[in-house]
Amino acid sequence: MLTLTKPGIEEYAASKTQPTDAILKELLRETYEVMEYPQMLTGPLEGSFLRLMVKVSGARSVLEIGMFTGYSALSMAEGLPSDGKLVTLESDPKCIEMARKYFAKSEHGKKITVKEGPALISLEKLDGPFDLVFIDADKTNYKNYYDAVLPKLKGGGVILVDNVLWGGAVLNPKTADDKAIDAFNDYVAADNRVDKVLLTIRDGVFFIRKKK
Repeated sequence: MLTLTKPGIEEYAASKTQPTDAILKELLRETYEVMEYPQMLTGPLEGSFLRLMVKVSGARSVLEIGMFTGYSALSMAEGLPSDGKLVTLESDPKCIEMARKYFAKSEHGKKITVKEGPALISLEKLDGPFDLVFIDADKTNYKNYYDAVLPKLKGGGVILVDNVLWGGAVLNPKTADDKAIDAFNDYVAADNRVDKVLLTIRDGVFFIRKKK
């Protein structure tokens, strides 16, 4: 994970941020205990950012591409109104099993629908319009996911894309993932259909707004 701050700053920021509930804390703990790559989890600070983004945008219909163990989905569901809906796409059965366990424990879990299978195939079957989209899946498909969801996003809607700094590898891309993220960032930067800003939150979040 790219560190852009002095040691202790993220912990300080988290201490001044609204605390997460007991269910999210339990989900975080179990993810680190049993998953092979627990660092893929959206942490408390970014989870709180996602929840507030859903709230301040007034989103009622959210799409997530790449659920992992459900931390980000549950965080965003907390920001939805009681009749809000979140559709999340995930292909890993182990991740889906854990996520559903925690969705069942939360009062916000009823807002979440999990679609199992390859995300690009699932996207073909979704109509939208969505108010907010969060992309955090396999990096080589970032551009494909973006192109697939932009037509399904309402005018003025928001796309948030995680890991767009990729541990700093975008400065000197070497692997396929490095190059895919760097190319995606260039693509969004040149896209006149959207307003955008690349935020240095954790590993980078691209904040994209579709023009009306």
